Amino acid sequence: MTWMVYGANGFTGRLIAELAVERGERPVLAGRSREKVEPIATRLGLEHRAFGLDEARTNLEDIDVVVHCAGPFAHTSGPMVDACLKSRTHYLDITGEIDVFESLSLRHIDARKAGIVLLPGAGFDVVPTDCVAAMLKEALPSATHLDLAFVVGGGASAGTTKTAVEGAAVGGRIRVNGDLRSVRIGHRRRTAHFRSGPREVGSIPWGDVSTAYRSTGIPNITTFTAVPGLLGQVQRFFSPVLRASLVQNAAKVVAGKVKGPDERKRANTRAEVFGEAWDAKTKVECAITTPNAYSLTADAVLKAIARIDDVAPGSHTPSSAFGAGFVRELDGVVAGDVRFS
Repeated sequence: MTWMVYGANGFTGRLIAELAVERGERPVLAGRSREKVEPIATRLGLEHRAFGLDEARTNLEDIDVVVHCAGPFAHTSGPMVDACLKSRTHYLDITGEIDVFESLSLRHIDARKAGIVLLPGAGFDVVPTDCVAAMLKEALPSATHLDLAFVVGGGASAGTTKTAVEGAAVGGRIRVNGDLRSVRIGHRRRTAHFRSGPREVGSIPWGDVSTAYRSTGIPNITTFTAVPGLLGQVQRFFSPVLRASLVQNAAKVVAGKVKGPDERKRANTRAEVFGEAWDAKTKVECAITTPNAYSLTADAVLKAIARIDDVAPGSHTPSSAFGAGFVRELDGVVAGDVRFS
């Protein structure tokens, strides 16, 4: 199999490439800038290419799988998927953007006709949360509501920060009776029972309001993380300012200077996920602990690539592609049993 990391000069793309080489893989590294991609490829002894998304089709003709790491994916995923459909190349990405999940789910029939798999969210966004959602659905098929919460340690990369800047202007999103609804960030608070102990969390827009709905069919979904108590009020009053193009551009310049967690920090920080589903009579919950989110992402991507040919063509979530137990196969994951309460 010949596969490519596009956006290999980004923080997560580089981690994926490095782990691939450690495991004996030889991906092609690619990105828009030869000056940025070539040194990484030379250091790792890998083939490299430089091309923009408008040239993606011709550069994917000999590629079986592309791992798309060049975000924000709201701007870049569409052209890359178009190229993959034409070149019949499997597509994976590491997005957590709700609208990207929604748009790629609409390409399901196109992907089936092309005989390829579209798998957005093949990393921390959203492998662990999606698999927990699927575990809860298997335990309680009649579930009508789902809450998913996570906390991460170690800090964010420049790419993640830029995406967050764009998302901050939009506000919160939840799933209500099957439909997406806009709310303010932090509109709900609750206690999440992580493996390390209970922690108060607030609602945020996370990819699972799209993916968990596709994976489970549960019609009411809210996602949470640990957020400051005033975050919802800040978003409510300042989102018009955040939407201004000059403010967005300035914020992205600052975000571009953010460095992701180094190897030591990744080794010494972890992430946690908690999920709870319920119907009118019964509640079920599950909690897992994972390695640092970036370390998990690199591992999940490589294991997804190894299994991609066994997945039915179409648009998938991680659990619809590989099953609810996929997260348990990842290095360093500690998963508790589903409990009824």
